[in-house]
Parts: sequence; structure tokens; C-alpha cells
Amino acid sequence: MYRSLFFRVCTVLILLLSLSLPVFAASPQGISAKACVLMLADTREVLYAENENEQLSMASTTKIMTSLLALESGLWEQQIKVTSDMVAAEGTSIGLLPDDLISVRTLISGMLLESGNDAANVTAYAVAGGQAQFLELMNQKAAEIGMKNTHFDSVSGLDTDSHYSTAYDMALLTAYALENPKFRSICSEKSERVYYGNPPYARTLYNHNRLLSSYEGAIGVKTGFTKKSGRCLVSAAERDGVTLIAVTLNAPDDWNDHKKLLDYGFSVVKLCDASALQGDLSVKVVGGDAKTVTATTAYAPRFPAAGDTANVQAQAYLKHFLYAPVEKGETVGSVCYTYNGKVVAQVPLVSTQSVGAVTMENTESPKQSLFHRIWSFFKQE
Repeated sequence: MYRSLFFRVCTVLILLLSLSLPVFAASPQGISAKACVLMLADTREVLYAENENEQLSMASTTKIMTSLLALESGLWEQQIKVTSDMVAAEGTSIGLLPDDLISVRTLISGMLLESGNDAANVTAYAVAGGQAQFLELMNQKAAEIGMKNTHFDSVSGLDTDSHYSTAYDMALLTAYALENPKFRSICSEKSERVYYGNPPYARTLYNHNRLLSSYEGAIGVKTGFTKKSGRCLVSAAERDGVTLIAVTLNAPDDWNDHKKLLDYGFSVVKLCDASALQGDLSVKVVGGDAKTVTATTAYAPRFPAAGDTANVQAQAYLKHFLYAPVEKGETVGSVCYTYNGKVVAQVPLVSTQSVGAVTMENTESPKQSLFHRIWSFFKQE
């Protein structure tokens, strides 16, 4: 009897616990990659990882950095005349020949779509005057982004002993690169019609990223493969305002790995509405027919967050006072939202109603000057 009662009590306790505990989606299973990361692009929050800080070769995903620096160089439309030194590259190619004319814009497409090593080499010469100088820029940029376990020794991704990164660092790089609208647009193209040659003529470049055709919301980013690195893939996808980044290094089944990772991410990340966090706000008004005006956010701040949203905080910054008249919808400050210590949104604060100015006709003390009204306002502090 006691044993039966014991089991009944245990069953009830288990049921109560199951009702009170939060339910999370199951982690992705069967990931083939030696190292992987799933990251929330906006906040850089890691949602899932395996061996994310292990230094590995990353093949042509290197071209994310090469393309980014080309974009930031300001040479977007500049025409480059190709030399034999520039196209002395092994591996994949977009068919560049000495004396060809090609724009930096087309070089970027050649790297992100067709993964042309020749395009990467020409980019290094166009932007920095040579590969050695360009590698310095790549490593400087890596340090700025926070890629602490990365060293670039190839502009295209060919293997060397001192060319390596980590899944985490490559996710950081991609989150940064996707903030550039031009990068985001190019890496998401399935194909592109471009012109280069001598004289330039029309050609079509095709993206090697299968996810663009097989995964809803996919927006790139870059494939890679060498014998040493194995299959490497950096992908990103966006759904309902949530952008996720997945990175796999040395992954025999990379396409399925990424689908599993992205599916998991979209199951656990939701848009957080933080419009109520700043509380009731008001600003004092000088010389008005009301002493204060209430303030609210210009629009509802929404940003993606995973799990507990208790770490979302709001800090309001209001003007010390306003001079009447104040129009409804006038900007009176701003509010900064942080999630896990990172700024995720900054939203203007606006007045919710109009406040008229006190004039000689509507004041009880017509001889009272604006100076006296201001003086009276500060005496109330």
C-alpha cells in the first residue's frame, strides 16, 4: 500500500513540475560539422554551438571579409584593368584575363556568387595595392569586429598553416557584414548579369548556395571547400523580423546541418515588444497652458530575443524642459533598449498632446514677462 501511495505522489509531483517548467524546442540533433554556431544577428546571442572556438581553416568563406573590405573601400564603380600578377590564382575562377576591365562591384559578385579566387586577388590589388597590404587590412578589421581567434593569410581562402578562424568568429563577421545593405543584397542573389572582359561583355554569375532555393527566408551567405577544410558554409535567413546566422566548418552534410540549425533557431526566437518597459514619462513645459506634457515612444520597439526576456532594460533620456508651444508628436527625448547588455533599439520619445503658449490675452498677469514665467517655473523645482 505504501509503495502504491509513494508512486502516486511521485506521479503527481512530476505532472506539477512539467506544468510549471518552460518548454523549449529540442536542440538540433545529428549535426555533422566539426564546429558550428547558430547566432541571432541583431544581438550576437549564441543560440546553439559545438566547438565554436576551435581554430579551423574556413576555405572560401574567407571571401566574406574580402568582399566586405571591397564594399567599405568606396571603390564601388571603379573600373580595374587586370594584370597577369592579379590573376595568378589557383582554384575557382570567373575567367579573368590580363587586360580585362572589371568594376569592383562585379568583383564582389564574382566572389560571393561564383567564389572566384581570381576576383579575390584582383580585389586585393584594387583596394590595397597587393595581397600583403590587403591581408593587413583583413586582420585589422577582424580585430575591430572582435574576431579573437582568427588570422587571415589568404585573400581567397586557400589553405595555409596560418590561415584560420572559428565558427563563432565567422558568425560575428557575418553579422557585421549583413548590416551593409549592399553586401546583404549581393550575397542573396541566385544569379546576376554582369559585364567584364576586353572589351566588357555580358556574362551570368550563378550562386552556389542551395539554401537560396530550398530554405524559406534564406539570404546567403557563402560556401567554401578545400581538401584540408572540408565543406564550410555560412548561411543566414530572415523570417518575421528575425535574422539568424548559421556557420559550419568541416561539415560533410552541411546543407542539412544548416536547415536543422535554422529551424531550431526560428522555433526558440520571438519578437519582444518592449513598449511598456519605460513606464510613464512626462516633461515640464515653460510658458504653457499646461505644466507638463506626457511622452511615449514614436513606435512600438520590437526586437528578437530568445528565452527569458527579463534581461531587456529601457533607459529614457528626456529634455529637461520644453518651451511652449509644444506640438503633439514633437520629439522630446529618446529611449534606449538593451538586451543582455547590448543595445538593440533606440526609439524617439514624442509628446502625446499639444500644449499652447500662455499669451498676453489668456494669462491672468498680462504684464508678467517671459523671464518671470521662466523664473517662476524654476522656483517650483
